[in-house]
Amino acid sequence: MSCLGNILWLIFGGFIAGVGYIIGGLLLCLTIVGIPFGIQSIRLGVATFAPFGKEVVVNRQMESPLALFFDVIWIVLFGWEIALAHLTAAAITAITIIGIPFAVQHIKLIPVALFPFQRELR
Repeated sequence: MSCLGNILWLIFGGFIAGVGYIIGGLLLCLTIVGIPFGIQSIRLGVATFAPFGKEVVVNRQMESPLALFFDVIWIVLFGWEIALAHLTAAAITAITIIGIPFAVQHIKLIPVALFPFQRELR
């Protein structure tokens, strides 16, 4: 069932969202300061391609003051817009019964979009 969900996700906007994350990540990698943020954005883009059947987990290896600092910078500069976009997409897709599974996936991506250094989709 998750395979079918991922295929439909890609057709109905997941591919565009994933490519957007990856392009943004590549642009961030153009500067030395942006490389850690670019890598997280690319990771988020790859995870966005197939969110069905995955869950958000806390990355225990990244629980450090530096990761928290990077997450705060991420939230201020990029994360809140991405989370708001996922929230808006969830509200729009939840209007129909068919769109509710897609809304659930968008809601699932919000914590990862806000805290990419301490959360991941596995």
